[in-house]
Amino acid sequence: MKINNNRSSKDLLRKNEQIRVPEVRLVDSDGTMLGIVNTYVALSKAREQELDLVEISPTAQPPVAKILDYPKYLYEQGKKNKDAKKKQKAVVMKEIKLKSRIASHDLEVKVKQIEGFLKKKDMVRVSVVFYGRENQHKDIGFTMLNDIKTRLAEVGDVDGNIQTQGNRVTATFIPKA
Repeated sequence: MKINNNRSSKDLLRKNEQIRVPEVRLVDSDGTMLGIVNTYVALSKAREQELDLVEISPTAQPPVAKILDYPKYLYEQGKKNKDAKKKQKAVVMKEIKLKSRIASHDLEVKVKQIEGFLKKKDMVRVSVVFYGRENQHKDIGFTMLNDIKTRLAEVGDVDGNIQTQGNRVTATFIPKA
């Protein structure tokens, strides 16, 4: 038997008869605070207005309950969550690979490309790749990445340290705020 632990926010809110505390701090449908009221009285006030009594803050002492139109409330919460998701920007990680024997002009082009990515607020991983006997001279990769780091000091910083991973020396650049 599988138990579903993916509970949504609408499952966490108790409403009407599901509220099992003796007293609640009641907020009316127009937002006015009515004070601490017996739960039965609060439920009858909600029914008079043909609305639901919803427990907004269950951890408060006593819990806060509000008289509102529950389906409308769920709809508005869903819209807020959807808008918040739209406004979030996913962090994009770009990767630039360099060989240890790269020409100086080609390195300039790559640095300008990295600078453009950082200005667009993207993270950039720069990898210097070594082949064959080049693996004995990883210090070239460290000096190359330190040089790139000084050139990009205005637009970005290195996240963490310069690292070696197998036949690569890598550094991750993050844009400055």
